[in-house]
Amino acid sequence: MFGPHLILEAYGCPRESLADLNGLSEMLDAFPLRLDMTKIMPPYVFRYQGKVEEDWGLSGVVLIAESHISIHTFPDKGFATLDIFSCREFSVDDAIGFFCTSFAPESYD
Repeated sequence: MFGPHLILEAYGCPRESLADLNGLSEMLDAFPLRLDMTKIMPPYVFRYQGKVEEDWGLSGVVLIAESHISIHTFPDKGFATLDIFSCREFSVDDAIGFFCTSFAPESYD
């Protein structure tokens, strides 16, 4: 394995946390240090509004020397995704814990 690839789907998250653009930016800014990775750019976070009204949400990514960390939220659905790919080992448990601290999901896969 080149490195872990964590894909997490979170359900039942509070709408307020999923709709907080500044909160998502701060989380992505802190995530690399939390996992002992090397951030190579500030996070890029934006609001997306699709054709289906309840599909709106936030998307953010931070590039790291090891690859990337991205998060997509859907506030009206209480749903978020986390994607971390790394060319070296990292603590998947720490990554999940940090994500759950911010988004407080009822469950995740």
